[in-house]
Amino acid sequence: MARADTLARARTLDRPELAYLVRFPTPSGTRDTELTWAELARDTDWFTARLREHGLSAGQRALLTMSGFEGFWGHAAIGALRELKVTYGIAEAMGWDHRRTSVFHRELRPHAVIGLSAETLEGLAGAADVGEMLRPMSVVLARPAAVPVLRAVGVSACVLSPLGPALAVECRERSGAHVNAAEWRVGERDGQLSVGAGEGRVSPLPETPLGVAGRVVTGRCACGSDDPRVLFDEVDQRS
Repeated sequence: MARADTLARARTLDRPELAYLVRFPTPSGTRDTELTWAELARDTDWFTARLREHGLSAGQRALLTMSGFEGFWGHAAIGALRELKVTYGIAEAMGWDHRRTSVFHRELRPHAVIGLSAETLEGLAGAADVGEMLRPMSVVLARPAAVPVLRAVGVSACVLSPLGPALAVECRERSGAHVNAAEWRVGERDGQLSVGAGEGRVSPLPETPLGVAGRVVTGRCACGSDDPRVLFDEVDQRS
């Protein structure tokens, strides 16, 4: 049977509603929550809109750095890039894979890097001028620990970070990382962030402390979004 026929047959089969079992750390131990295909589609649509606001469009190229256990948001990122018709390469977010990031940078000449980690930056530091490498990029979305390092060398980086099972993405205003209010509830207590499932999520998740230092800002952002914003203590918002 030809591959096209096989895929066509596969699309007619029943598919379980469950897409992922998302496992994330909390101060009291590991927590699990379910993610359905319908929820993943909504998460992808939201992330697509965020990347479009950053200026990503058809014909551009991107490097996505993520770890295998981050598939719950990596899938949404890949779906968003495909929707935007952005060519992409994938490198591991761990420091030991920094050479692949360097190779993709050289061969792919990306317009954007998504999910850059402090570990990758540490690996690159011995072999490349990180500022010279990344300053020409149109979009740099990096983990909270990497953002101050990048801004210190003149890279206009914005925050991207998993927040438990949710995803926080900073807009060009650089005034905090937005979280999809239609899907998640974010809060803070004693300087620590928490997350809970919105009413539309299938798997119930009460307010769950994450052991991540930060605060939540509500009200309309200058970009026009009413989604809440997370300010991570790791990131110097004045930089």
